[in-house]
Amino acid sequence: MGPDHTARHMPGIILKFLAWLAQKFGVAALIVLIALAGYGLWLFVKEEHSLEVDRVEKLARTMADRDKLLAAKAEVEQRLATLRADIEKQRERAQQAAKVIATLRELESWWDRWFGNRAQQSANAEQIARMEKLRKDSLGLIDDLQRGVTKVVFEKDGVETALHRVNAEVAYLDQTRSGMRRYLATAWDRLKWYLVIALAAYFFGPTLWSITMYFGLAPVMARGRPIRLGPEPAALPEVGESHVSIEARLQPGELLRIKEKYLQASDEGMGRHTRFVLDWRIPFTSLACGLVELVELRHAAAEGERRITLSNGTDPHMEMAQITVPAGASLVLRPSFLAGVVQREGESLAIRRHWRIFRWQAWIGGQFRFFEFVGPCRLFVAGSRGVRAECLADRVGAARPARRTNQDATIGFTPNLDYRPVRAETFWSYYRGMNPLFDDLFSGRGLFVLQETAAEGSAARAGRFWSTVWSGVLKVFGL
Repeated sequence: MGPDHTARHMPGIILKFLAWLAQKFGVAALIVLIALAGYGLWLFVKEEHSLEVDRVEKLARTMADRDKLLAAKAEVEQRLATLRADIEKQRERAQQAAKVIATLRELESWWDRWFGNRAQQSANAEQIARMEKLRKDSLGLIDDLQRGVTKVVFEKDGVETALHRVNAEVAYLDQTRSGMRRYLATAWDRLKWYLVIALAAYFFGPTLWSITMYFGLAPVMARGRPIRLGPEPAALPEVGESHVSIEARLQPGELLRIKEKYLQASDEGMGRHTRFVLDWRIPFTSLACGLVELVELRHAAAEGERRITLSNGTDPHMEMAQITVPAGASLVLRPSFLAGVVQREGESLAIRRHWRIFRWQAWIGGQFRFFEFVGPCRLFVAGSRGVRAECLADRVGAARPARRTNQDATIGFTPNLDYRPVRAETFWSYYRGMNPLFDDLFSGRGLFVLQETAAEGSAARAGRFWSTVWSGVLKVFGL
């Protein structure tokens, strides 16, 4: 390698190094930001916790002081009420004494003083003297009690002032509690029962639903007449061995329409065109199954054969097989498994569509439309880990041949077979998502085609919500 070559590649090397360096610095900056944000959040939560603990402790002390002040206020009010009751009592005694004195004074006159009973006059005088003393003592007690009331009122005012200050502090501490804790407490009060229900549904809902569906609903729903789409055929399709890559041979006058991702290699000398839709009679079905923008290879020569190698270049687990449908035979096929089709030039592909909207078994399986490909034609199908055919024929000890398979693995079947969904064989396989709730049961004399593993079945689609919805829509329309 010379200097000129090194010089030519130097700018590219520098750009790659700068891109690598920028990526490293970007990731480093992101790590620093995440670390700083996380540590800052931790400090905020820690400080909020410390402040909340201090607030709660201070609030507890303040509320204890308020309780003491309330008790002191009650005691002062009780003392004040007692003093005022005593004052009222002494005031009544003084008034009573005054009334007695006034009455005795009214009985005195000059006639009684000169000619009256001396003993009675002496007794009245003594009574007046006692009443005067009682009145004087009551008035003196009233003055003392009044001074006591004034003192207790001052004491009460001090207690009420302190209590007002403590109540204000309690209100302030209650209003200044942690906003985060306040929001969390409010959210918990409003949502706690909804959260309990949601958590219970999350933990126990799927199990209860699976038990109900498997042991309760599935046995009832699986009962009923099976679906049969056609009479006994004159011949049966032939299913070839599946391989990662297979070879399609075109005879003169034949054409192949194939998805572009399955076209690996082909002989030269064939007409090549783009087929936008597999069949214009089912444009939406073709679009949903990816049977659009197909490569059309036409053998227009008068003799010889042309060979095309077919393989899935994007998924190494997909294998392909050729299904030969002779004249008088047909195959009910899910178009989503169809990779390509070979037919005679000038002949249209015969596809019969069967709707079964009003059949209970169709509602159970979730499939209301079936596509029957009528021969003569050759179909190329792709399946996960391989494609194989199951032939149903008379066997000793079996009144009518029947066989079940995973519903997600079914590719197609001959229309004379009785088809119906049946409950999965074991609850555990259904509960763990290894098997759908229903298997496909075929009975009669014919064949059905399936892929070795259900790569796009329930277990593989678990957790991919929109993929599940899309697969369900395709299944409803027989795709």
